[in-house]
Amino acid sequence: MDINLENSDFTQPGPMAGVWRALDASANRAGEALRVIEDVVRFVFSDLHLTQLAKDLRHDLTAVLARESLQPRLFVRDLPGDVGVDAVAVAALPRDSADDVLAANAARGSQALRSLQECAAIVAPATGGEFEKLRYRLYTLERAARGTARAQERLQGISLCVLVDGRSDERAFDRMLESLLEAGVRMIQIRDKQIGVPTLVQRTQQALAIARRRCPDGSAIVVVNDRVDVAVASGADGAHTGSGDLSTVLTRRVIGARCLLGRTAHSLAEARAAVIEGADYLGVGPCFLSTTKSFATCAPPEFLSTVAAEVSLPQFAIGGISLEHLERITSLGIRRVAVASAVVSADDPARAAIAIMDRLMELQPSLVARATKPL
Repeated sequence: MDINLENSDFTQPGPMAGVWRALDASANRAGEALRVIEDVVRFVFSDLHLTQLAKDLRHDLTAVLARESLQPRLFVRDLPGDVGVDAVAVAALPRDSADDVLAANAARGSQALRSLQECAAIVAPATGGEFEKLRYRLYTLERAARGTARAQERLQGISLCVLVDGRSDERAFDRMLESLLEAGVRMIQIRDKQIGVPTLVQRTQQALAIARRRCPDGSAIVVVNDRVDVAVASGADGAHTGSGDLSTVLTRRVIGARCLLGRTAHSLAEARAAVIEGADYLGVGPCFLSTTKSFATCAPPEFLSTVAAEVSLPQFAIGGISLEHLERITSLGIRRVAVASAVVSADDPARAAIAIMDRLMELQPSLVARATKPL
């Protein structure tokens, strides 16, 4: 590519040369920030989906910066004359975790892209809109990557989610919750499509009260299936929705940032979309025939293994899971399971839950041990 430097305003001292220098510096910052984000999701999260999104974003930035109209920036670099080289931030963002690194570099990248957009409007206006589009894509990537970091931390050590219905009465429900939490279960999903909303709210509040008393450190999570309104009204820790419910985006608007948002995914496309749209964990399946819910077909093993390999957002295998299925599930890369009848319909639900958690630990020694401290 031949670049004509004759009669170019950037070759002369003054404001226009400064604009080109600002554009060049912002181009370098943006590329560096995107590379760091890509490295975190690739090497720390081992997330193929987010890595591909980050790589595509970085490559598209490179393609825009390679346009002939932006090449003059290369010839005005003046490190000795840069007055900002020795300037030090008074309070730099901390780097104590992968999320800190993501936050700092997403901020750096978005600021650099904004500067590129503004400077390009002066010297290469045809490219300004491209930088704006890239900035919005970075916002989406940041939300997905940092959401994954938050979800991994929040669900660390949780390998089993037990789906509990309203039981025959309050006492039976209390006994079930008490026994499961005493056994070390740290995630409960309230799921009952037969009882009315007032009763569902009451059961959810019951579950929350027991969980807070048993686990004052907040380690026990209570989510509500389907009924986002009930989850919000009762102060639950989260909600779990499927394709027949509110979309992930709309559910997040309703429940806000505090609540966990689970999403059922029956395909790789649904799993990828859930990550981008704000889900905190996935229910993947159905894996086997279930006594509590009918399915037209079961998810093929290829789907489960692909999701496990591509997505680092926490995933729970769902649908007919029992103790006998765990080796099959874990061999596909799924680390967590959500069960209903295998636990709540057992003669001894607490013992059944312990057996599942212990078997998952045996199959996956890297899992954090279930809670065993006295309650």
